Amino acid sequence: MNGRPKISAIVQTYNAAEHLERCLRALAPFDEILVVDMESTDDTAAIAARCGARVVVKERGEHRIVEAYRNFAIHEARYDWVLVVDADEIVPRALADYLYAEIERDPSPRAIMIPIRNYFMGRWMRAYYPDYILRFFNREGAEWPYEIHARPSHRGPKVYIPAKRTDLAFIHLANESVGQTFSKMNSYTDREKTRRSKRYNPVKLFYEPPFRFFKSYILKGGIRDGLPGFIHAVHDAVYRFSILAKIEEDRQNALPDKDIDRDSSC
Repeated sequence: MNGRPKISAIVQTYNAAEHLERCLRALAPFDEILVVDMESTDDTAAIAARCGARVVVKERGEHRIVEAYRNFAIHEARYDWVLVVDADEIVPRALADYLYAEIERDPSPRAIMIPIRNYFMGRWMRAYYPDYILRFFNREGAEWPYEIHARPSHRGPKVYIPAKRTDLAFIHLANESVGQTFSKMNSYTDREKTRRSKRYNPVKLFYEPPFRFFKSYILKGGIRDGLPGFIHAVHDAVYRFSILAKIEEDRQNALPDKDIDRDSSC
């Protein structure tokens, strides 16, 4: 390391044994590997310790999403520059070298947007690339909202890694089956409906899901990914429809039932 800026790599876990060792081995170039575990019941903590990570166990309590502990993990790190990694993601060595070179060249607080390669049905979904994520930043000015799938904010400038540098992209190991994606949809959309309800309009039920499919399959090039691209685009549309339908259901249930009121009159 010899005087260069230091980076903490942070991984939050809950029963994440499946891909964790590959994830942590790839983080070896960083100055600290911090695993914040939410009381896993599998071998997650043991794997993390075996791979040389510093393990902090955080009581899970009533929370069921990692976003509830993002800020805790960021401030638990030893160094101001942090790289946040999910337990099913791989950080290429080329990316680690790139990040060190960037903050050595310009140590001012800022954030770097990183592309990610997502997989579905065993293939890299080019339609969803670069799908930039904000995962590397100086924690000065960083804030992570407590919402599922929320993205962090940063007061400093944001720098984008060129999309053509596919060698610098995160590799998302999760290659979930169709069944797995649909089984998670119900709980995910339950949580997301709260975040989206303030901007809800019933008209969105008619145009947002179809546009989501069109955006995924045509505008973003899902058609290039063959049938997996088509299936994933349909899933995106159904996901959006499910959120909107649940919001509308809550709205309808909150309205007075005129038939009941009429039938109960004397």
